[in-house]
Amino acid sequence: MTRADWAGDWATGRVAAAPARVGWLLPNGRRRRRSAEIPAGGGSRQQRLCITGAGQQPAGAQRAGRSAQPAGAQRAGLASSQQPAGARRAALGLLLFLHFAFAEIWGTGRQQALGGSTAAPTGQQPAGNRIPIEEYPPEIRDQVRRAYALRCPTQPHNLTFARKWQNGQWRSFQQTWFDEFDWLEYSESKDAAYCLYCYLFFDPGKPEKFGSSVFAKDGYTNRKKAKDNFNQHGTCKTHNNARLKCDDFMNQRTNVARRIDVISKEEEKRYEIRLNSSLDVARFLIMQGDAFRGHDESSTSNNKGTYREMVDWYKDKVEIVKDATIKMAIILRFVNDEGKVMERLLGLQHVESCTAASLKEALVKMLNSHKLPISSLRGQGYDGASNMRGEFNGVQKLIRDENPYAFYVHCFAHQLQLVVVIVATSTPAIADFFNYVPLIVNTVGASCMRKDALLAKHHDVLLEKLESGEIITGKGLNQECSLARPGDTRWGSHLKTLLRILVMWEAVIDILEIVKKDSVKPGNNGGAFGLIGKMERFDFVFIMHLMIKLLSITDSLSHALQRKDQNIVEAMQLIIDVKEQLQDMRDNGWDPLFKRVKTFCDKNEIEVPDMDKEINARGTSTRRKQKVTNMHFYHVEIFLAAIDAILSEMNHRFGEVSSELLVCMACLNPRNSFSNFDVDKLVRLAEIYAVDFDVGDLLLLPGQLRGFVSHARRTQDFLGCTELGKVAEIMVKTKMNTSYGLVYRLIELTLTLPVATASVERIFSAMSIVKTDLRNKMGDEWLNDLMICYTEKKIFRSIKNDKIIKRFEDMKTRRMLVPRNNLVV
Repeated sequence: MTRADWAGDWATGRVAAAPARVGWLLPNGRRRRRSAEIPAGGGSRQQRLCITGAGQQPAGAQRAGRSAQPAGAQRAGLASSQQPAGARRAALGLLLFLHFAFAEIWGTGRQQALGGSTAAPTGQQPAGNRIPIEEYPPEIRDQVRRAYALRCPTQPHNLTFARKWQNGQWRSFQQTWFDEFDWLEYSESKDAAYCLYCYLFFDPGKPEKFGSSVFAKDGYTNRKKAKDNFNQHGTCKTHNNARLKCDDFMNQRTNVARRIDVISKEEEKRYEIRLNSSLDVARFLIMQGDAFRGHDESSTSNNKGTYREMVDWYKDKVEIVKDATIKMAIILRFVNDEGKVMERLLGLQHVESCTAASLKEALVKMLNSHKLPISSLRGQGYDGASNMRGEFNGVQKLIRDENPYAFYVHCFAHQLQLVVVIVATSTPAIADFFNYVPLIVNTVGASCMRKDALLAKHHDVLLEKLESGEIITGKGLNQECSLARPGDTRWGSHLKTLLRILVMWEAVIDILEIVKKDSVKPGNNGGAFGLIGKMERFDFVFIMHLMIKLLSITDSLSHALQRKDQNIVEAMQLIIDVKEQLQDMRDNGWDPLFKRVKTFCDKNEIEVPDMDKEINARGTSTRRKQKVTNMHFYHVEIFLAAIDAILSEMNHRFGEVSSELLVCMACLNPRNSFSNFDVDKLVRLAEIYAVDFDVGDLLLLPGQLRGFVSHARRTQDFLGCTELGKVAEIMVKTKMNTSYGLVYRLIELTLTLPVATASVERIFSAMSIVKTDLRNKMGDEWLNDLMICYTEKKIFRSIKNDKIIKRFEDMKTRRMLVPRNNLVV
């Protein structure tokens, strides 16, 4: 029994419940099963692309089927020059499966929802391997034709066509023929050409015209004068009749069955309202990441699930309506027609293993599915996993073996977090400090009672400070907060934790005292006694203020690197700025820091040691008699050692900033009226991207570069511009991208190179919202479609219901259609 067979019987009430295990054929020919008991009634600027991140995440998903959807449903959609086609394809396909629920909820009859058909088309096969239409059972031929017509001709891209010796020379199929003949198909297995329309509507009983049976069944293999023969076939009567039949077949309003089944305009209008209302509810749930189904969706249930309950509420309000797998997320970075840097989720790809070869194969597979050739890649960025960034066998190396111009950049945000982690253990004193910080957070927040007491104490402290005038009121000031746990993998978590401890200092000390007093036994106070003593020492306060100052500098860089429109030139300048700030703090920051720490200690009655007093060297036995002054310990062994450690680590981690590629790109920095502009280095940059600049371009480029920088320095639009992305937008706005096309091409390549994989991290954060423990049986396709719609909400909102309904009606024969004047084609 196919999926649609069972769905049709269920819709007409002939099946009480689904079989224990139902199998069906998917459009790609694979068979999928589902175990369940279902109760009855239940673009031009995209030529230079860049993968900005391909992360791996355990999704906890088990492969399982989804609710029944119309037979032959295909995930297809509208193309756009400023977004990946997958976003629209997923948005359209995502809502189609809901149609069975529409009929049940709105009470229009399940057979109407199915369009009066219960048979399923077989799995679609590529040209050359298909079963002739006349060999299908008569009752499902129309559905097979519709499925293939929606799929469009088989025109493989990025394929090396086989060469054959014909008529005294080597000949092969040409890729450009697809652009000239939209009906043309190619079979890789048979190395032959076919016609989609003749295959669908070839009549074997009539006399054959030019090549009808060849293009419909046998396949055309002669490459000599192939274009002339294609032209003859495209103009012959048999081909034109087949094409007209296909157009009439897909236009349901001219269908005979439609003419016989007369439906009033009022019924069509009501049907349209119900369909739009259901789509609106589905849109809301998808954008909120909420589940659709309920445990019991029967009419007698008090909670039929979010979707059906919301539709019921909608009817009452509007009167007229009455198993663990591994995922790889792929983000596409490109420059659109307006000169803006865009990052779009291309999709989630299921991978069988985490080896570099498997990840690379999955990556190329997804790109090919969207007709994005790997030869168009100009950059790739991943996190620090060895299987991704490996110099010899990593994914980036395997990609560059095929395309040497897909330059790899290790995610700057990940590298910066590694710098923070290293600094947290740079000296014994700082490492000991960060060992106590989690103990304080865990002890204070060990129970709900302690958390409530902490918030109450902090509230009282704020009131006292407001009354004394120590702090002022204002919008967004003095907000309620709690202690956050630091983590090596959470960006900015160390700074956030230290700031919370500083702000809630009095409340934290009070809670630790309460924990110590309330303990029945001294050993059950969670170390509160020792933590109070540790916090009220000059060492702890000094290191806390020092790390807050250092981490606040790196945190601003971290936030800047996570911007979607951040470019490599700006990122390199930000890194240089941070290094300058750290060096300035090393030279001039000791006195302001010590003064701030001393003020805090005096306020909280913490003893400040004499800086000139000699003490035993920390971490050594008193018998060693190694004496140092307090000033030496705090200034040299902590202050200078921490700053030197972070500077050294940044120079080590961001070594690629000094690479030839990035040094050349830095010459495009628009700061100070393009003060770093260097024609020779930019010409060298064009030579590095040899595939995008031919010999003639390299000869013209120096002149265009000099003309561009001269024009930009005297133009008001570029005055004060500090970001390369803004330069690209201004060039498009003022049409300079056409006057200085080669310069704009260099800017495009620079903007395309990725900086960080923050967008990928956001995808995995969103996945925890969309895929919860209660939705752990979500299939790969359904999860991918939901994630694309949830992530690309702006695109999802822009797709009108009319387009979805039009696509929905074209998928199969419908007994009910919306009024023509309300449908946008």
